[in-house]
Amino acid sequence: MPQAEVSKLVSQLRIKVNPTYRRLKNPRGPQGRHEIIQNILTGLFKYERIELIYTKADEARGYAERLISEAIRNGDCHKPTMELADYWLKEKQVVHKLFKVLVPRYQNYNMSYTRVHKVTGQYPDGRYPRTLLELRGNPFPRLTQDQSSNRNLIHNVLFDEAKKEYRAQKYAEIAEQLSAPESPSDSKPVTDT
Repeated sequence: MPQAEVSKLVSQLRIKVNPTYRRLKNPRGPQGRHEIIQNILTGLFKYERIELIYTKADEARGYAERLISEAIRNGDCHKPTMELADYWLKEKQVVHKLFKVLVPRYQNYNMSYTRVHKVTGQYPDGRYPRTLLELRGNPFPRLTQDQSSNRNLIHNVLFDEAKKEYRAQKYAEIAEQLSAPESPSDSKPVTDT
């Protein structure tokens, strides 16, 4: 009896998904957790870039990846995929956008469909790290990571060389001052008392 290949039965995600879900605390229990994820996914597909807490972004990212990969794999004529999209996306316009805008955009992607950026300006307490969750290929200006610590960038290389030259010049001045003999007028005469 021939066995089916598992890779063809389940679409493969391009990100690492934790085997257990995060405990997004909600007073309404699991239904409240689903509502949180539904709101995040609806906002993500509607606006294509949202800011939220890292734990929620990381949890919702797996759902977004799965939803997009199922939509690409099965299309809008597949009833279970449409039910899945109707459940996770609260607005009908967003479901339409998923199948008519996002699926053609990601049809030939060989990388993940979402991206997470850490937000540099934290809130005063800093307990909850903020992140931006965005869909790749969105119409917004591209966010770049802070590369001020990247030593290979041209401005960092030039700045390091300028610091080396300045230090060498200062060390030469100090060495010259230390090696210069004291002039006789500067020295005080020694008197015996």
